[in-house]
Amino acid sequence: MYKIATLNKISPAGLDCFTDKYSITDKVDEAIGIMVRSQDMIEMNFSENLLAIARAGAGVNNIPLARCAAEGIVVFNTPGANSNAVKELVIAGLLLSARNLFSGLNWACTLTDDVSKCVEKGKGQFAGTEIKGKTLGIIGLGAIGVAVANSAEALGMNVLGYDPFITWKAAHELSNTVNIIKSLDVLLPKCDYVTIHVPSLDETNGMLNKERFNQMKDGAVLLNFSRDNLVNDNDLLDAVASGKLGRYVTDFPNDLLINQENIIAIPHLGASTEEAEDNCAAMAAQEIMDYLENGNITNSVNYPEASLGTFITGNFQRICIINKNIPGVIGKITGMLSELNINIKDFINRSKGDFAYTLIDVESDLDESDLLSKLTMDGIISVRILK
Repeated sequence: MYKIATLNKISPAGLDCFTDKYSITDKVDEAIGIMVRSQDMIEMNFSENLLAIARAGAGVNNIPLARCAAEGIVVFNTPGANSNAVKELVIAGLLLSARNLFSGLNWACTLTDDVSKCVEKGKGQFAGTEIKGKTLGIIGLGAIGVAVANSAEALGMNVLGYDPFITWKAAHELSNTVNIIKSLDVLLPKCDYVTIHVPSLDETNGMLNKERFNQMKDGAVLLNFSRDNLVNDNDLLDAVASGKLGRYVTDFPNDLLINQENIIAIPHLGASTEEAEDNCAAMAAQEIMDYLENGNITNSVNYPEASLGTFITGNFQRICIINKNIPGVIGKITGMLSELNINIKDFINRSKGDFAYTLIDVESDLDESDLLSKLTMDGIISVRILK
């Protein structure tokens, strides 16, 4: 029985994916897998039982990725599972800013007497613009960025995209009339609206700053439904106060940004739909099960993807090895199997940064304790045998 712990309220649609091989437990130290949403795990101590953490969402800044990798704990996320929910909120943000709806709604809520007359007299102060025909720049063309691009184009916007690391899948799904721009220096001056959809990394944090704001059109609108620390808040406040930015729409309010003129602060609702929570939880559960039962890794953020398909008990044995990405480790493993006269039926090795993952299907009835003792060598972090 595989024990799975949950650190937040996880959608029943995800928990229902687990078969009768699994049980949900409140005892984290006994769990072989953890399902989490936003709970901070940075300072958490992990038991030796823990093999996998699945984040029911895309962002993983609440999980100590490097420490998990060093301890042989595979961390998964669920890219694309909430893309439609975030896309719809980005479109809402575009309309909120273009039509001055936020200010208009707040003003309307202050009216108490002779409301109809006041509305007719005062509505002119909230006249906005239409988004049709305007240019939207999208920084980051992953699942969400592509979805935003296609929807914005369907609404009549001219869409420009920037992503030096765009995948073949994303490029294939992107409308062929979206223009790919190779430099932010070229993209930013062209855009009436800019929306950012990149992960929070050392190289992306603070990427939207005074220098970038100065490149944008006067009065342009910036939307951030990705991560708060992608934007330098102090530079942003200066840009909004000076009118360089017309408005800032963010899903990440903080003490600096709240109740500021021309800043629309949404309380982190990007993935807060029933459908998105169901999709993320179900994908996270499937990733954990595939790893525990088959050894396959899909959508890991700290280890490479690798799969040998479904493991069928009794037909062969599968060796799952997490190791440091250093020379000589694979040779030592295969050499050891050869010395034991073990025939390799199938094999895959993938690396990602400092770490690597190896799956080996063998036609042999392995002595698990003997094999584990022989695989205790420099560079090997963990070994599992499925049989």
